[in-house]
Amino acid sequence: MTYLRLVKVLVFLTWPFIVQAQETAAWNQFGGPHRNFHVESVPLADTWPDGGPTRLWGRSLGEGYSSIVVDGGLLVTMYRDGDEEVVTALDASTGSTLWRHVSRAPLVHNGYVDIWLNASGPGPYSTPLIAGDAVFAVGIEGRFDSLDKRTGEVLWSHDLVELFDLSEYNAFASSPLAFGETVILPLGGSGHGVVAFKQDTGTVSWKSAVFPVAPGSPVLINVDGQEQMVVVGQQELVGLDPENGRQLWRHPHENELGLNISMPVWGPDGRLFTSSAYNGGSRMIHLSQIDGRTTPEEAWSTNRMRVHFSNALRIGTMIIGSSGDFGPAFLTALDADTGREHWRDRSFARAHMLYADGKLVIVDEDGDIAIASVTDQGIDVHARQSVLTANAWTPPTLVDGTLFVRDRTQIVALDLRRQK
Repeated sequence: MTYLRLVKVLVFLTWPFIVQAQETAAWNQFGGPHRNFHVESVPLADTWPDGGPTRLWGRSLGEGYSSIVVDGGLLVTMYRDGDEEVVTALDASTGSTLWRHVSRAPLVHNGYVDIWLNASGPGPYSTPLIAGDAVFAVGIEGRFDSLDKRTGEVLWSHDLVELFDLSEYNAFASSPLAFGETVILPLGGSGHGVVAFKQDTGTVSWKSAVFPVAPGSPVLINVDGQEQMVVVGQQELVGLDPENGRQLWRHPHENELGLNISMPVWGPDGRLFTSSAYNGGSRMIHLSQIDGRTTPEEAWSTNRMRVHFSNALRIGTMIIGSSGDFGPAFLTALDADTGREHWRDRSFARAHMLYADGKLVIVDEDGDIAIASVTDQGIDVHARQSVLTANAWTPPTLVDGTLFVRDRTQIVALDLRRQK
């Protein structure tokens, strides 16, 4: 995993013009600006013409489920090409390649990686992070790179398997998280915990105590004024201090396979929602500070929603998620206060969602995209169109009214803006 190849395909001088074009537009990490799949947006169209929204561009892309991050006019994602993993930067307005960073990454089989390969293909699964002038990306075999976002040049790089002597890991499906001057990454698998690296040098800032980490991505929260990070464990949620990795609390969230995949959802009322497939179900956890210590208290749990690999959304007093593992799939809305089911909708396959301009944007695994409005009475689908074809398991990205979506073979940009 030491072989590297960088392919430059655009002159560096074009970069300032791309940045100036959309200098305020950003979806720089997994889950968007706030890591909750909510984004401020220009007005979106309520309906689409026959044939769906305007296709701005589309192009082929290699294997993988890494989602799409956008900073100004720069779009970054990852894919696999044979025995190589590629971090690629595209012009967000045209889809043309700006640079590619290629790493030799033949698949090394172990128990966890084989589970992912058999179920989901060879990845990569993690989503890059853009922080400052760097792109941080981790591949399925544990190569963790910091790249200059303008050129793709390597700033620093780690082989995580070698550095931390990892014997078992879950394909590095978690997406990195920025906190202060560090970048934080769960190592995954049994007995490895979480590590924070200094963004500028790659040196280890701290390493947490050991606990079995699941594929789900971490999220930052604020509990009564204290910054905390929630890490998804194989059978629990764990709260850490992002300054030093100290454990603050833990709360059970069990499932049959130890595959808690969906990222938890933090609410403004001090409550944390999480959901899993494999008989894991959903639960709401209230977090509060008592005598300087964080106390988790379970508000409710239910098996009426079992989110598999997609994301859940908190919209007001509703939780909306796409249930389904090996059985039928359906969208479900739960009452955030009680866990009571408001409604179910069976018209979509398993789906990712985002929320913008008061509308729900849905991308299901069959490749359908839709725009809808939701209340506690039900869902009203305003427009729907088939766009993708090959396992659309990647969350959507929305920047300035442009929706970026991908499946296992292609990436597409669609104009969702309301026309004047």
